Amino acid sequence: MEKFDLIVIGSGPAGEKAAAKAAYFRKKVALIEKESRYGGAGVNTGTLPSKTLKETALYISGKYDKGLFGIDKQFTSAATLEHFMYRKNLIVDWQGEEVRQNLLLHNIRIFHGAASFVDSHIVRIEGKDAGEIYGDYILIATGSYPFQPENIPFDNERVLDSDSILSIKKFPESLCVVGAGVIGCEYATIFATMGTKVFLVNHSKDILPFIDREIASALLGNMKASGIELLFDNSVEKIIKANDNQLKIHLASGAVVETEMFLYAAGRSAATNNLKCENAGLSLGKRGVIDVDPHYRSTVPNIFAAGDVIGFPALASTSMDQGRVAISHMFGLNDLPEIAPELPYGIYTVPEVSMIGLTEEDARKKGIDYCTGSARYSDMPRGKIMGVKEGFLKLIFEKSSNIIIGVHIIGPLASELIHYGMNVVQNKDTLKDILTDVFNYPTLHDLYKYACYDGLGNLSGHKLKK
Repeated sequence: MEKFDLIVIGSGPAGEKAAAKAAYFRKKVALIEKESRYGGAGVNTGTLPSKTLKETALYISGKYDKGLFGIDKQFTSAATLEHFMYRKNLIVDWQGEEVRQNLLLHNIRIFHGAASFVDSHIVRIEGKDAGEIYGDYILIATGSYPFQPENIPFDNERVLDSDSILSIKKFPESLCVVGAGVIGCEYATIFATMGTKVFLVNHSKDILPFIDREIASALLGNMKASGIELLFDNSVEKIIKANDNQLKIHLASGAVVETEMFLYAAGRSAATNNLKCENAGLSLGKRGVIDVDPHYRSTVPNIFAAGDVIGFPALASTSMDQGRVAISHMFGLNDLPEIAPELPYGIYTVPEVSMIGLTEEDARKKGIDYCTGSARYSDMPRGKIMGVKEGFLKLIFEKSSNIIIGVHIIGPLASELIHYGMNVVQNKDTLKDILTDVFNYPTLHDLYKYACYDGLGNLSGHKLKK
């Protein structure tokens, strides 16, 4: 039986980066991947595909071009499903190969097949590279998969989850999306941008409950303006396939929604169901999640886990660094003890939403005496040049110290702009610190300065000259 310092199960963001780091420090590493493509959900069914489709939808629709010259963009031919999926397929293939090349570059031994535990050190592989291997340490990075409730008749053609929607054979004229979390909101706005009639069903009246409510309200306004019909405080009772082109979605409220396709996007489960974790002494939490300590060590000392398989926040960005931190503690490297306590969130809806730090609701719950300041894209010279008509940046800061405790953005490039705000929040910068920074002109970073001026005006009771 071949022995390794580390066995990594899964080549997604957590698995790839963990394996590469361990190999960099001259550890003998094996990586097991059951799929033909590398990169896990981050590359193949989650992060990159949906974000690429969003950019494609914006390009084909010309949504953001309409404010540039004051006229609607006209296309000489209708966009087909092939056009819509082309760049997504290109990016998935490209990044999957990048992951494979990175693993080979680090001399990581790759095994193709499905992994399961024999005991806490031995892993059995079933498939192309069948056999058993031994690992001093094992990192579980198997990711997650879409949750499928029993009352939904999934067929991967018209009744879909967030994986199968990437393989549709025709473009839907209408789509019912269940779930107003990140995935549901992203796909609802992407398809609405492409001209699909979208119905968004959610069990409560709140979307994205972790974001600032003013930002959430602005996103809802954009959804309504794009023709998305919101059916909140509701759930699906049953789905009837009326004919080859029509589904009848019966809701708990008694309403019936007729659409061509249906997307269930309300939750995911950890991909641990075939690992036989009990053989290693591991017990699983709700939906198969593995409990870990701050070092990503499980209840079995030599077994670690990182990424979606450990649950929240289940982001590709955090998963990568969770894998790296796990390796640091696993081998006593002491180079990366933890990831930053303040994490940026990027939600690739149309328009984008991104945030770091406290929301107004958080600040009130903590009893913080706070104030806010905001600036709109349309008031910035760069925003005018881009033709952006909507969107704003909002700062939340302590009244007494002017220390910024939260940054919230809705609008184009929000997920890029947030990184300056991330440093501001992590460094506990004040309004003055931002005002003394010099930005290239004109840029959207002016949003930060004008939000500071607005905040100072709110503090003093009158608007300051800018």
